[in-house]
Amino acid sequence: MLNNKVRPQTNKITGKIGEKIPINPNIVTIIGLLISIFSGVLFASGNLIAGAIFIILSGFCDMIDGAIARSQNRRTKFGGFLDSTCDRFSDAAILIGLMYGGFIDPILGALAIHASLTVSYIRAKAEKEGIKCSVGIAERAERLLIITIASLIAGLLNNSHSIMFIAIALLTILSYITVFQRVHHVWINLEEDQIHRPQ
Repeated sequence: MLNNKVRPQTNKITGKIGEKIPINPNIVTIIGLLISIFSGVLFASGNLIAGAIFIILSGFCDMIDGAIARSQNRRTKFGGFLDSTCDRFSDAAILIGLMYGGFIDPILGALAIHASLTVSYIRAKAEKEGIKCSVGIAERAERLLIITIASLIAGLLNNSHSIMFIAIALLTILSYITVFQRVHHVWINLEEDQIHRPQ
């Protein structure tokens, strides 16, 4: 939801930056993954504020790799595949770090990871059927924003466990709502395709 509204404006800004960076976008993708993993390590060590800052840095890399690919005409199928794969590893690393650091219950963390992966899986399967599926109230940008804001607030107020529990519980609920929204979206599109298909 946030991606669809903000992306056109951010693409203009990042596109100008991407034109000037002489580096393979896949390398930027890998750097973003490593930063996310380090964010998870920081969460595991108990440093919420630093972990949140590194989520922001990884998010910047996630925007720039696509900007480089678009502005320098270096978009490839493998680049998109690599980006999606690294995103899944990044999401898991952050949530595992929060679990290891004792900020969230392992069961809640596992549900959050499952919900996040399922949201992305449905989109991948839908696009394989030729259906655009960037719908739902909790895409990746929203999920990372929730974690980042909650981590900064919890770190500043020194009330980490209750704030992080509420944040990840909210993230999980919104992610499962997004799962149902995407399943419904795909169902509607497949039904329409079936109706209009020549007999």
